[in-house]
Amino acid sequence: MKLLFTALAFALAVAATPSWAKNDACEAQAAEKKLAGAAKTSFLKKCEADAAAAGSTSCEAQATEKKLAGAAKTSFLKKCESDAAPAGSAACEAQATEKKLAGAARTSFVKKCVADAK
Repeated sequence: MKLLFTALAFALAVAATPSWAKNDACEAQAAEKKLAGAAKTSFLKKCEADAAAAGSTSCEAQATEKKLAGAAKTSFLKKCESDAAPAGSAACEAQATEKKLAGAARTSFVKKCVADAK
């Protein structure tokens, strides 16, 4: 029961993350192309990396729009990009759930997945 509650809480937290929609879009594109196995994994990795790169550009655009420069711009970009990072973590958590990983195997998988995403 405790595991179910934790999973539900995680699902609700992920649903509240706006960048999660990008992952759903990638999943939808993969389904539309009827990809499976390694081809799907490769496609999703590239799609999510492209989405993350777009997020980075978005941070640059926001900094320019706010007319930030120097240390203020650097600080803003660092925070903006770190705020976008949990989306990768959520995607990795979702993959671990899909693979039905638990315990140390799950922790190891998520850690490697997040590192590979960066």
